[in-house]
Amino acid sequence: MPLSDFRRKYPAFTAAVVVIFLGLIAIDGWVLFKRDAYQKEVARLRAGMSEFERRRSDAVTNTNEKRLVMMMELLRRQAKIDKEIHLAVEVDSGKMYLERDGALLREMSVEVAAGKRLGAGKDTVHMAAPRGTRSVERILGPQDAWDVPSWVYTDRGVPLPAAQMLVGALGPVAIVLNGGTVIYSLPSAGPLNDSSYLLPGSIRASAEDLRAVAPNLQRGTVVYFY
Repeated sequence: MPLSDFRRKYPAFTAAVVVIFLGLIAIDGWVLFKRDAYQKEVARLRAGMSEFERRRSDAVTNTNEKRLVMMMELLRRQAKIDKEIHLAVEVDSGKMYLERDGALLREMSVEVAAGKRLGAGKDTVHMAAPRGTRSVERILGPQDAWDVPSWVYTDRGVPLPAAQMLVGALGPVAIVLNGGTVIYSLPSAGPLNDSSYLLPGSIRASAEDLRAVAPNLQRGTVVYFY
């Protein structure tokens, strides 16, 4: 079918495709603009440094990056040889594994929330994607309550309720780790009841996967993030 005939026969579809195409171009332009602005700012800051300061800055950056890579690789290896049952999360690839003594018991796809800075001034909260090791504190079921932090409501643009202890706030099943990190499933109520929103600093998995692994976990079970 000629393109002109297709446009006449499906005008709404053609218009939608054009709008989507223009939207993608606009997004690409915005990303390029932000990258250019960032590069200019970096260049401006480096221009104000002495040669010694630039070299020291480059050395520190490279050293920190190499140290982080090394630490993550050591964690990966430690998880592979851990004789106790544990969870391991590949943060960058969005994979979670139930493992024991080198054996893979279950592989799961997960969503890892990006780091985010919330609030301002002294009330600023920085939620970063988890790295390192954590341990299980609690396993929550559909009837268990979770104290939803105030910053969650602020981030969602939802009024703060009188009672923040909410039953099922982390979905049908969730794993609460030390330090406040949670591995949760999509709830049917509360501020996290939105598939497009990920709780900053957390991991979201399917309820099916969490139900499958939960019986193998207990308080103190190690979770590796690398």
